[in-house]
Parts: sequence; structure tokens; C-alpha cells
Amino acid sequence: MEINWIVLGVMAIVLIALIVFMIKKNQKEKKKLTDLLNNDFKKSDEDEPDFDNVSER
Repeated sequence: MEINWIVLGVMAIVLIALIVFMIKKNQKEKKKLTDLLNNDFKKSDEDEPDFDNVSER
């Protein structure tokens, strides 16, 4: 049984191209998700204390 190097080479090229495509697509999705999560955060209304309404001791 002889190895068909042409078919093996074509399969290797297709496999490498598929892996590169999936990595690039994953990076785009990761960037979109990161931007969405960073921009979707809503701060609470009371970040700073109101010193005018503090009761005296």
C-alpha cells in the first residue's frame, strides 16, 4: 500500500486553513462579547455619598 502524498498534502492544507479560520472567527466573537459586556454595565446611582443628608452625631 502506497501513501498518496498529494491527497495527504491537500488534506493537511485544508485542515490548517480550517483551524486558522476558526481561530480568527473566535477572536472576533471574543472581541464583540468583551465590548458588549464592558459597555452594558450600568453604574448604580449612589456611587458618591451625599454629604448634605448625613445626620450629625
